[in-house]
Amino acid sequence: MKSQYSIGFAFFLFVSNLISAPSALGQSAPPSKPPASWGPISINMEEIDYPYPISYFNFSIYGEDVRIAYMDVAPSGQPNGRTVIFHHGGLYYGWYWAKQIESLSSEGYRVIAKDRLGWGKSSKPIIPYSINLWASNTARLMDHLGVGEASLVGHSIGGQMVTRFAFLYPERITHLVTVNQVGLTDRRAGKGFRPLSGQIDANPNMIEVYDSLLRWADDNYSNWQPSFLKHMRIRYGQRLSGDWPRLAQVSQLTGHMRAMDTVVNDWQHIQAKTLILGGEEDYPSFADEARRAASVFPNAETFLIPGVGHNPHEEVPEIVSAELIRFLK
Repeated sequence: MKSQYSIGFAFFLFVSNLISAPSALGQSAPPSKPPASWGPISINMEEIDYPYPISYFNFSIYGEDVRIAYMDVAPSGQPNGRTVIFHHGGLYYGWYWAKQIESLSSEGYRVIAKDRLGWGKSSKPIIPYSINLWASNTARLMDHLGVGEASLVGHSIGGQMVTRFAFLYPERITHLVTVNQVGLTDRRAGKGFRPLSGQIDANPNMIEVYDSLLRWADDNYSNWQPSFLKHMRIRYGQRLSGDWPRLAQVSQLTGHMRAMDTVVNDWQHIQAKTLILGGEEDYPSFADEARRAASVFPNAETFLIPGVGHNPHEEVPEIVSAELIRFLK
């Protein structure tokens, strides 16, 4: 059954007031220049604390010994016997789901949040990356943890990963949630094909790096909060790392993969209950694309938040957590 969840008028007022109130979200912006204290950060982020203990799952893929870093958080409320697995976006990390992990754990869910292979605290092998590979790694991790089925939540490119998982492993997913997923339209036509050059910038211009991070902040957040600076700090510091060339090569491999695959043809085959959630102030066509996608899924609804950008789980975490709890119940 196709449906679209509408936010009531009172909720619209609540969101509008929340977003417009400086005391609630703040009206600050990132500093115009990187703080002088910002030094190198390792590409495996040993210096970065996560909100819950990190565990590692070791396995072999394409002849490489690798490990996936993940947080496995037990219910803090009365256990309900259900599991939710969070997937981060392209240039993000499992730690930014902290508020949702806390909320769902308190509702009795076991919550798992992983860093995808090639990013965060996980290994950075030089291998053929693909959405299929990342989806299969989630199935591997579930096997390792003894999880038969789960609800999956994915942000940005993580939305593509959980969609592909639902397509490949329909018997193992109970609910599918995408949060400001990229690739809601197949834009490959007419793009041609260009093989990887293998060339990377091993010695980046740090002024240009920071300018690009300022543009990223402006593109991704409608209401800047000081806590978001952690993303910029990590990305800036990793370019100062002696291992930066390896991470740059992995990033090139994963970026190349994104231009070669799409999940839009998976949608009609996915029977799991689906929620397409997002901040409306993402790229201009996002809201229309989200509604169109929901009309293709056999059992989907949308939940779009006005005045919020690409990362609603960070900008308005209480709203996103409440909607996840509603949907998963």
